Amino acid sequence: MNSPTPPPVQRQPDDTTCGPTCLQAVYAHWALHRGDEAPSLDEVIATVHALPQGGTLAVHLGNDALQRGYRATIFTYNLQLFDPTWFEPGVDLRAKLRAQRAAKDDEKLAAATDAYLRFLAGGGEIRCEDLDPALLHRLLDNGAPILTGLSATWLYRCARERGEHVVVHDDVAGQSAGHFVVLYGVDADRAEVLVADPLHDNPGWGSGRYVAPLHRVIPAILLGVVTYDANLLVIEPADAAAASPPRAPS
Repeated sequence: MNSPTPPPVQRQPDDTTCGPTCLQAVYAHWALHRGDEAPSLDEVIATVHALPQGGTLAVHLGNDALQRGYRATIFTYNLQLFDPTWFEPGVDLRAKLRAQRAAKDDEKLAAATDAYLRFLAGGGEIRCEDLDPALLHRLLDNGAPILTGLSATWLYRCARERGEHVVVHDDVAGQSAGHFVVLYGVDADRAEVLVADPLHDNPGWGSGRYVAPLHRVIPAILLGVVTYDANLLVIEPADAAAASPPRAPS
């Protein structure tokens, strides 16, 4: 595997800002490539929609990117929101989302649906493809880092969590925790992926950058469905026939 230049993921300021911190790193990645300036982390935190209980969803990060003039594509594995049959040819995804919103009395689903409808109206694309090393390879070989909403509990193999402002690991009373990281390289032969993590002192690797086995990362992404994510978010400049970003020497 070549050594891709890692996106500059800062330390997240608190327990609920992993998403905007990863998003700012993706903006900084493209700014470095294009020779312009990225918005500061404080700016991104201020503009990304936050959930009432704290945190955000990948679709809110995608909406922020669309508003800033980027292209955004979500590869979804969230069966709470999307039925696999909705991605068959000829299906009107917007109509299905609206129909589901009307059929289910679920406040969180309704709010997420509205965000996805805004995402589609803003030019975002939603896809459903098998999550495997080949897909990660294809996306990362195009030079775009992947922002992913996943289960921190599974990724780190740590105890579940409780508490809003002060998080405590509690294997009995805790709940599965969601998280965002950035993937920036994959070695299918060694079944490993390069991860940039805004939780620099995370309980899994204790570092902001590490190599993780695909057999850990892929289930962690799929289990993000528990916290209403389970997706890959690819953000690129609108003109992105953009050349691949520079790579560090092997």
